[in-house]
Amino acid sequence: MDNSSAEHMATITKRDLVVEISNRTGMTQSQVFDVFQVILDVVTQELAKGNEVTLRRFGSFETRITKPKVGRNPNKPGSEIKIPPQAVVRFKQGKEMKAQVTQVLKNAHMAVA
Repeated sequence: MDNSSAEHMATITKRDLVVEISNRTGMTQSQVFDVFQVILDVVTQELAKGNEVTLRRFGSFETRITKPKVGRNPNKPGSEIKIPPQAVVRFKQGKEMKAQVTQVLKNAHMAVA
């Protein structure tokens, strides 16, 4: 799963991740899929309870409530629409992830030069 081209970044799916983890661990794809799905379900459940989920070296997820606001319909600029508060998930990358992801920018600069 090496995305060395900054111009064309692939979309990696859950299936792609399952295959890669299976190849690296020797577990069957079915076993990896089951564990992966349980992890996603537990993370989602904890966020739904309002708990923060922290994965060291990766990052943390937290649920935040947005403030209500007034929006405008671009097709009817004079009319205002009340947008209610929403629960959203915020992700903050960990230090190790940030260091690796920064390579995308460096690779993009090298490709342009």
